[in-house]
Amino acid sequence: MKRSMLLFSTILLFAMIAAGCNFQSPSEKMYEKLEEVVEIEIGFEEQQEPLVTLEKKEQDIYSEIISLGLEDMDEITKLSDEAIESIAKRKEYMDKEAESIKQSQEKFETITTDMEELEEKEDKELKEKADELYKTMMARYEEHDKLYANYIEGLNSDKKLYEMFKDEDVNMDDLEKQVKKINETYEKVYENNQTFNELTKKYNELKVDFYNEAGIKIKMSDEKEEE
Repeated sequence: MKRSMLLFSTILLFAMIAAGCNFQSPSEKMYEKLEEVVEIEIGFEEQQEPLVTLEKKEQDIYSEIISLGLEDMDEITKLSDEAIESIAKRKEYMDKEAESIKQSQEKFETITTDMEELEEKEDKELKEKADELYKTMMARYEEHDKLYANYIEGLNSDKKLYEMFKDEDVNMDDLEKQVKKINETYEKVYENNQTFNELTKKYNELKVDFYNEAGIKIKMSDEKEEE
């Protein structure tokens, strides 16, 4: 059974090194909000490693189960229960990740008022860059919604498979159909993940471009430079 080993890319954190005056321009207001978005998504980042660890654990469990015979039903049941427990933990991590992304989106959407100010100041080129930035990030959020929905569907299908393993009378064809369903679902998750990462990369590039156009001098934070 194939599972995606997920490792989502993250948005970059910058430190502003050009101190401004007390008056903030629309672009400087956007800068503050965009970097708050990065801080919010730390919660998203924290879920990545434990998710991948649990996925690997379940892969090992699955391999062990299919190597056993019907005479090993006690062991199969024990392993299946371990897998079901792991699936529940993955659900918790994914829920935390989704909540972090939701909070990120709520903060990000507040830049629309600053974007309107850009338009009022007739800074056409900067406004166009802001529009593209906004469109890309919203597409990223939408893709994560799809990823989350498919991932949860995969978790539910995984759980059903391990419940089936615990049934001594389970039909082999039914098991194969369930495994096929799981593989198809995780293939969607993989595709969602790829698109999400591509949009994250594009967003990071557009954000730097926007900052440069706005005259906001930036550098990567020490923490990010070390990674």
